[in-house]
Amino acid sequence: MLEWMNLCVAISLFVNLLLLAGYFLYSGLLSDIIVFTGSPPIKRVTFVYKFKEGSYKECAKQFQEANSIGPNLSCIGIFYPRKVPGPQCRCAIGSIVSEGENKADKKLLKRYETFGFKVFVFPEVSHVLTTSFPIRTSFSIRLGVKRVYPRLTSYIKDRKLCAYPFLEIYSEDLIQFMVPLARQENFYVPEAHLAEMLAWEQEECDSEISGADSNSEYSSRSGILLSDSRKTSPAVSSARSESVQDRENANRGGETSRERSLKEVDLERNEQEGEQFKKGSSQVSLDPVPQFLGVVSGEE
Repeated sequence: MLEWMNLCVAISLFVNLLLLAGYFLYSGLLSDIIVFTGSPPIKRVTFVYKFKEGSYKECAKQFQEANSIGPNLSCIGIFYPRKVPGPQCRCAIGSIVSEGENKADKKLLKRYETFGFKVFVFPEVSHVLTTSFPIRTSFSIRLGVKRVYPRLTSYIKDRKLCAYPFLEIYSEDLIQFMVPLARQENFYVPEAHLAEMLAWEQEECDSEISGADSNSEYSSRSGILLSDSRKTSPAVSSARSESVQDRENANRGGETSRERSLKEVDLERNEQEGEQFKKGSSQVSLDPVPQFLGVVSGEE
């Protein structure tokens, strides 16, 4: 009797494993993923969206909300790639309300706006990176994301393509993945543009602070800035602020900072040469004047 029960348990476990394997296979576990460049799967698009900062794993609520308002519309997600921690990831989630020359339903737009959605339009592009994945079960979406993105990133890296941001378009039975190869900035909603600018400004600020000591190399003999880096040089910022004064002084017939610098350098060189000759030395000190003048004048 005990052996019979163990046999039944083993058979039941085997059947469940077969069903689970079949479920995964049907969901798309072994579906072909063919990545290629060509025409986009969608044309000029008007869509409503909500901008979100945070882990991409938490985007399901935004998709569900957009789908509940317009259940017959295709959902869309635009993901802005950047190497940042999960809480700082950015995306725009919503629904496509019109495509091509078709006009969006004003009542539908009003309804979305009532729930806090905004409207944005991005153009049709001629070349994109694209692939697709079938939606057959609730697990297909997660499986598709896990399988497709490694292929896309590998394809981009191997061919050294400039491709971003990443778009996901959800229809009833298919996920279209699309990455523009041109006019990428037109796919950035205003909030994403602002977040990108703030991120770059923060990076510039951090690089200036961290590089202040390493990039500020001075000649021990003349005290002249010799660093090739202009972005972290305090002389550049002062030169740029003085450029307006230089133009005003030039208009009034006065000296510019460039002219003053030339006179100061000449005077210093004459004094040094005089001292050298008084000591009977035949060597004359040659300071790196061209580099100094380049930094003072703010030339890039």
